[in-house]
Amino acid sequence: MAIARFKDLCIDTTGGERLSRFWAAALGLRFEPDDDGEGAGALSGDRPEQRVWMNVVPEPKTVKHRVHIDVHAGSVDELVALGATVLEPAEQYDRPWSVLADPEGGEFCAFVREPAELPGYRLYELVIDAAAPKTIAAWWADVFGANLGGREDKGWWWIEDTPGLPFNGWSFVPVPEPKSVKNRIHWDVTVDSLDELVAAGAVLMRPQDDEIRWNVMADPEGNEFCAFVRSTGV
Repeated sequence: MAIARFKDLCIDTTGGERLSRFWAAALGLRFEPDDDGEGAGALSGDRPEQRVWMNVVPEPKTVKHRVHIDVHAGSVDELVALGATVLEPAEQYDRPWSVLADPEGGEFCAFVREPAELPGYRLYELVIDAAAPKTIAAWWADVFGANLGGREDKGWWWIEDTPGLPFNGWSFVPVPEPKSVKNRIHWDVTVDSLDELVAAGAVLMRPQDDEIRWNVMADPEGNEFCAFVRSTGV
């Protein structure tokens, strides 16, 4: 039985609207500027779960994204025109995706689709680097009440049939390097109780207080996420 439900995504930015407008266009979402015009705004779609909050942080990107986004794309050139940089072209590496960097250097992967297959909402999947992909994928499958899938031969694992998830997949891939800094992309969830998350193995890093309306958590591999407790009316 699920103990949490996916709510939305958050992307860190050093400020301004450039990164926000890039991701709005790349994901097929609407850009919503902040009321005061001084922040990074937010992105919205046709479903609440498609929302992306742009969080202004003081620290710039320093290491490869441990959580990254895969997108559906009409072409790599259209992403470059929006402000992306090509890092690893698909044809050079004989694979169906190209690796690019967004305007602040955040890595993401683009899967080029035929026009008839290109959806309006273009977030394809969320990919998380992991030390033990099967173990952490199984943990999130239990938390979300989803199904676990995988390729034992490749070491790739994923969760599928996730209630409320607005994009195709959630994948975990093996990497040799340990997590070293806060993830610049994280997700929010809604729960009935934090106790169930903690009992399952999550760590409460900062509880809701007078400054924030959410609880900052970390999963068993240290990936940050925020939990909103339904009973509080948040």
